[in-house]
Amino acid sequence: MGNYAVIGAGLMGAATAWQLASRGEEVVLLERTVPGNDQGSSHGSARIFRYAYADPFYARLVVRSERLWEQVERESGRELLLRCGAVDHGPGRDPEQLARVLDDAGVEHVLCTAEQAAARWPQLLFDTPVLYQPTAGVLDAGSTVEALVGLAVAVGAELRTDWPVSRIRRTGAGFTVHGPQGATVEAGHVVVAAGGWLPDLLGELSLPPAFLGALPQFTVREENAFHFPYRDLEQAWPTLIHDAAMPVYGLPGGRDAGFAGLKVAEYNGGRVMASAARRTGVVDPGNRDRVVEYVRRWLPGVVPEPYAETTCLFTTTPDEHFVLDTAEGVTVVSACSGHGAKFAPLIGVLAADLATGAAGVPPVLRPGTAASAP
Repeated sequence: MGNYAVIGAGLMGAATAWQLASRGEEVVLLERTVPGNDQGSSHGSARIFRYAYADPFYARLVVRSERLWEQVERESGRELLLRCGAVDHGPGRDPEQLARVLDDAGVEHVLCTAEQAAARWPQLLFDTPVLYQPTAGVLDAGSTVEALVGLAVAVGAELRTDWPVSRIRRTGAGFTVHGPQGATVEAGHVVVAAGGWLPDLLGELSLPPAFLGALPQFTVREENAFHFPYRDLEQAWPTLIHDAAMPVYGLPGGRDAGFAGLKVAEYNGGRVMASAARRTGVVDPGNRDRVVEYVRRWLPGVVPEPYAETTCLFTTTPDEHFVLDTAEGVTVVSACSGHGAKFAPLIGVLAADLATGAAGVPPVLRPGTAASAP
């Protein structure tokens, strides 16, 4: 049995801790504040769960992840996925190509004309054919973190909160993880699932130079999200991704919006930061103006005046691939939050496989290993 320290109790870290502990491993889950806190990427009630990816690899991963979501809901007794459907449209989304990908993945979908879609969803305007995924919807990130942490603790993981990691040192065959007020944790293997805080920790990991140098640049953004009031509270809303002049996503805001509004944001439109530690919490007025103008033009079903707004963290790589890689007792888990939440239970399985050596991970997710291979 191994001794694992998992750094970060967000979606990915909590899922990894659950999987490791379920396999009988000794696990300490370290969280800098509390699980699901608003300084990370896993808080709140609204993330899009969709299947539509141009890359068939990720569409297939969603199908695999869906089965694990059902397991998490069953074992935790929580409803975490709201199946309200999803629509994709706009020339940048290429709905016809997305439909072909979903055909190959065996995912239920409908390709509509813009006129057909407008008749079904008069609260939206459309400029191209529309891909509809009826079993897609919204996942509750905050409740999922609570569920995963609860499942991990129930099978033996230890959770330590208010435990920011200051440094990690190799000690013989393992590691000493240093935390607050001189506290330490000894571990044979360290899993780093720190989201937007990862750039601050990479230099502390004593990873091989070739491995470290092959990792992609992690870009951390302080995104802006806005909630617009529904004109008709009884109207059913799907999630939406629209890529025309500006890539935009929207989804029912759930409890984040008092169940009264649509969450809308420009994708990758936020301020770039060195790490999550530089987050300001201040909404960008220019971003607000762009999103309000978009809502005024494309979303007649909401009032184009946000009644709530917030900032959140996105961590992305240049090609938007995740990073799940390991070297010399350290596993790096960066299922980037630009689109990673829907994969959380599956990321836990893959990360546990990688950390324990039980199984491999697709090579596209392992840039460090690929670069250092002979």
